Amino acid sequence: MNTPSTTSVLHGQRLVPLAAPTDAAQTAALRDGLLGGGLKIVEVGLRTPYSMTALTELAAGGELIVGAGTVLDGAQAEAALDAGAAFLVTPGFADDIVEVARRRGVPIVPGVATATEVLRARQAGLRFVKLFPANVLGGLKYIGALSAAFGDMSFMPSGGVSQATLAEHLAHPAVAAVSGSWLTSGAMLDRGADAVAEAVRASVEIADASVRASAARSESK
Repeated sequence: MNTPSTTSVLHGQRLVPLAAPTDAAQTAALRDGLLGGGLKIVEVGLRTPYSMTALTELAAGGELIVGAGTVLDGAQAEAALDAGAAFLVTPGFADDIVEVARRRGVPIVPGVATATEVLRARQAGLRFVKLFPANVLGGLKYIGALSAAFGDMSFMPSGGVSQATLAEHLAHPAVAAVSGSWLTSGAMLDRGADAVAEAVRASVEIADASVRASAARSESK
């Protein structure tokens, strides 16, 4: 089955910040803060009237890998891709959005909350899903239970993850990436690019350390 691949723009991305800028100032703080902190990927949640404009501006700059998040239907997915989105993320599983991603040849990370949704994603040929809302559903304990049944699936928890718990999440063998909304919240963006860069830099160091630790464990086997 032909399915969108997550081995291109998302390959090796362990930290995917989620942001929903509300104006040009927040968008600039987001762009400059991510680049200043050493992170070149962002998921723009389509949650505000300005979000699509922010996505368009960030994608046009060419410095960041920009995805569209909180995509709710196929029409919105089409609009986001036309605006320059390089990947799609949804809060739940939707066949029409998966079909748009497949037809347009872009990666999609569908949201799941149940074993049924994980199975639907797997049957659609996808192997990387977003667990949302992770903290409400049971976090790493729930991921562990799901991965016991779906050993070939990888997860991106979203909701409730923080810098304090980032290392723990990335150490889980079924976690391929973490959605980092704490890095780029509206309050953080209002503090400016330097504050964003500082938070991003600290989290990137944690993510890089997790990669080194994983490589060391693999070498020791």
